[in-house]
Amino acid sequence: MKKTHSKPRQPAHPSNGGSRAQKSQAQPAPPHVSRSAVNGGGSSSPVARNQHGIPDWRLEEPDFQTVEVIRDGEVRYEVRGDLSAPVPPIRDSKYLNKQQSLQIYRYMLLNRKMEQALENLYKQGKVVGGVYFGLGQEACSCASTYALEKDDWMAPMIRNQGALLVRGWRAADTMMQYMAKAGSPTKGKDGTSHFGDIKKFNMVSPISMLGDLIPVMAGVALGARMQGREIAVLTWIGDGGQSTGVTHEGINFAAVRKLGLVLIVENNLWAYSTPTELQFAVKDLADRAIGYGIPGVIIDGTDACQVYDATRDAVERAHRGEGASLIEAKMMRMKGHAIHDAAAYVPEEEFAYWKKRDPIPRFEKYLLEKKWLAAEQNKSLIAEIEKQIEADRDFAEASPMPQPEDAAQGVYCGDECHAIKPKYAMPKAKPAAAGAKPKESEAAIHFK
Repeated sequence: MKKTHSKPRQPAHPSNGGSRAQKSQAQPAPPHVSRSAVNGGGSSSPVARNQHGIPDWRLEEPDFQTVEVIRDGEVRYEVRGDLSAPVPPIRDSKYLNKQQSLQIYRYMLLNRKMEQALENLYKQGKVVGGVYFGLGQEACSCASTYALEKDDWMAPMIRNQGALLVRGWRAADTMMQYMAKAGSPTKGKDGTSHFGDIKKFNMVSPISMLGDLIPVMAGVALGARMQGREIAVLTWIGDGGQSTGVTHEGINFAAVRKLGLVLIVENNLWAYSTPTELQFAVKDLADRAIGYGIPGVIIDGTDACQVYDATRDAVERAHRGEGASLIEAKMMRMKGHAIHDAAAYVPEEEFAYWKKRDPIPRFEKYLLEKKWLAAEQNKSLIAEIEKQIEADRDFAEASPMPQPEDAAQGVYCGDECHAIKPKYAMPKAKPAAAGAKPKESEAAIHFK
């Protein structure tokens, strides 16, 4: 088998080492591929594009693949290619300042420490259901949510628990939820991440059927428009879930109606136990944006600056009423599908490659080198977060379980449960023209 090699890219910013090399520098681009600068990268330097013209902000392009082989009568996976490429630098953000960058870093650390605590609680038998992890995806969850404004909405998936922290949930809320405690967001009625808050946090609950959140969020954007507001609605989908029919229907509807859907496709290389090479035929899932007639962009999902900038561009586009955007964040899911999945099917060298690209140490190094974070300050921050997580864990463990008689409470909405009111304003009704008659129904057409 012929070996392939990772292609390092030059940074996009002069401060990071000059202009970034074009992806296809050795060969002329096809006539339809533009090499003009696009809004992304923080400078006027040309941004690399893939073979179909989609902007690609990454500073490297891994060029190896996972193949299916049969050895000793067993099917297994192997990685073919060179995995020795150096880790690229973080690309400077065109938006983030020192304070904002430190806040995102703190959320990422809090996300990681919270999930480590959840893993320990599960192993101690204190978690009712399973636990899902976003290890290696903290930048994607936290930096994207940080780009939203107060009136924007979000709908996280199971690996986007960091998004909850950014939006205002406590780590204790998530821990109590997994432990089915009475004080959890669902009052002990659910043992996983299926909870939301449409009043305070503008957050729609995760849906287990992959892709179903997309048309729901398109509907939220449509509802806001009917009330006179153009908002951004952010949700995520995995590389496997991106192939479902309802995903297509939701994106297409948002694209046609120019709704502010911001869809982040988390291409984390494994759709449960199926590698992406056996999941879809296109090289980049962002290519599918072309078919919907919406902008697409490829980013490094382990680079918090790229995640934030791409999401903010999409959010601002949504606020202008220009419609949906698709962001493909490339990274790797560094654990199995859930805590019950040891991910033994993943080649060890693939884990080793992406471990070097852990988004938290990379962002930490970036902040230290920019002198936005001092070493002692970093130690104090980590200690403060660990203390907070310990307090949240103790609070969750000490919280009571729900009473049996509470099981039926909040299941059905009675006559005086709650009134459904517009979030932003009453939709304006169009006055009927004087003397106008109701439209008659169209007669049925019969073919002989």
